[in-house]
Amino acid sequence: MHTAHNVDLAPHTTFGVRALCDTLVTVRSTQELAEALESYPEARILGGGSNILCTSDVHGPVIHLRLMGVTKTDTLVTAQAGESWHGLVTWCVERGLGGLENLALIPGTVGAAPMQNIGAYGVEQDACCAGVTVMDRRTRELIRLLPTDCAFGYRTSRFKQEWRNRYVITEVQYRLSNAPDYHVHTEYRDVAEELAARHCSQPSLRDVYEAVVAIRQRKLPDPASIGNAGSFFKNPVVLASQAAALRDVHPQMPTYPQSDGTVKIAAAWLIDQCGWKGYREHDAGVHDRQALVLVNHGTAVGAEILDLANRIQQSVVERFGIPLETEVNVW
Repeated sequence: MHTAHNVDLAPHTTFGVRALCDTLVTVRSTQELAEALESYPEARILGGGSNILCTSDVHGPVIHLRLMGVTKTDTLVTAQAGESWHGLVTWCVERGLGGLENLALIPGTVGAAPMQNIGAYGVEQDACCAGVTVMDRRTRELIRLLPTDCAFGYRTSRFKQEWRNRYVITEVQYRLSNAPDYHVHTEYRDVAEELAARHCSQPSLRDVYEAVVAIRQRKLPDPASIGNAGSFFKNPVVLASQAAALRDVHPQMPTYPQSDGTVKIAAAWLIDQCGWKGYREHDAGVHDRQALVLVNHGTAVGAEILDLANRIQQSVVERFGIPLETEVNVW
């Protein structure tokens, strides 16, 4: 366990905004995590920093999870919380294990995947999740939870709700497939178009993986080149009647009917229609190819990015009557 004081968190978050942390405790095993939680039971938890916006200096301790390792038993893969998510997806594809390939190139660590219930291109991580191991902050006991315990939903779970300050995720298990008849997911339009452009009529899981990587590299900014946390807002889900009324006025609005009768609306389209795509004020801005992504062009501070997000939300409500919920956690 390594403890440092007055640490700038900019290198530890993908937004890259400057914020001094009083105490940063780096742990590399569950034993070290237990020791850190014994000393700092209320500490914030930092993984890859890909879903965090610091709007001021961080007062109080932060535990940086660096639990590493990936193992498999047949098709059951166990990954420690500190592992790179994209690294895990690549590891699985290289071993012919299908299920996560549509989630390639999502930034962040494995521990954040069940918390956010990350998803992309028609697949969410809960489709393959077989279990989540957590540490109770108070007792330091390790507990294995089943997917049904976690109440996974669209970009949410109990870890983001009532369990936010109760458990720390230490490892995640995924049940994948190496069956010859494994069905890859190519229903999402962008994936289908990319595969067609590659003249790939019978795609393998590696083909899908490579297509998803190419799409994300083309459409989304690399955090190593420009600070961002991926999608800043969730796609709103509304009643079918509200979606129908909006389509009467805006027939080009992208909508996606859900199994429960509600309708998901593309937040990027709403933001773009309000004129924000490519907007920049000082070093805080909106990406010019993806309106869902707010960016730090260099020296933006977190408060500037948050103010921009608030103004975007206000404009979407005023024009469409739809509130946008943020995906990013604000510190």
